[in-house]
Amino acid sequence: MRNSRPQAANYFPRDRAWHPQPYAPGYKSSVLRAPQRPLIAFANTLSETTGPVFGHDMIGPLDNDLTLNFAQPGMSAIGERIVVQGRVLDERGQPVPNVLLEFWQANAGGRYRHKKDSYLAPLDPNFGGCGRTVSGDDGTYAFRTVRPGPYPWPNGPNDWRPAHIHISVFGQAFAQRLITQMYFEGDPLIPRCPIVRTINDPAAIDMLVARLDMDASAPMDSLTYRFDIILRGCRSTLFENRLEGN
Repeated sequence: MRNSRPQAANYFPRDRAWHPQPYAPGYKSSVLRAPQRPLIAFANTLSETTGPVFGHDMIGPLDNDLTLNFAQPGMSAIGERIVVQGRVLDERGQPVPNVLLEFWQANAGGRYRHKKDSYLAPLDPNFGGCGRTVSGDDGTYAFRTVRPGPYPWPNGPNDWRPAHIHISVFGQAFAQRLITQMYFEGDPLIPRCPIVRTINDPAAIDMLVARLDMDASAPMDSLTYRFDIILRGCRSTLFENRLEGN
């Protein structure tokens, strides 16, 4: 008789010392979110292993330019103009092409265009705060934006988030979506952030920090920051929604 028992999913083992602690009282949200029972793995369903195919023809001409994609004609977002670029790589260092990347962030004053964001910093009428692009054949991606500002959040009496950009990476199936945060080299708020401090290994934190690349910067225009995204392996980029070993 055929065995109908679902087989465990084939996951890459997760290094608990490398990834963030699921329970970290200093980060208050983790207290309720952390698993309270041993984790188990389920076999993927068909809907989790199939999905859309992304291509460059789905990207508009300004989708990867946050300085202009929400701005009125002749206007631009306010703030320090930057370009973020890098490569999407697998665990062997090989490029991953045709990956859809989405990014969103606060404006230069540290405020999101969201109805629940009550921070007193003003909204920028010419900045929407989100965009998208698709990686090239060599895994490269790039987008233009303004450097986001830090902002306070109600975790502790005086906790602030470092300047950061959220980046979402879609795979080849609906369940294959990974989200990370990119920080900026030299930001003194990084080691003070309760979310960052859930990561024990300084080398893991370092992989979330974009490096200033003056050689790629455009004179009289914008600075460039480099941020490579490694999808799997022992030195993978840390992802907020990553399942056990995924």
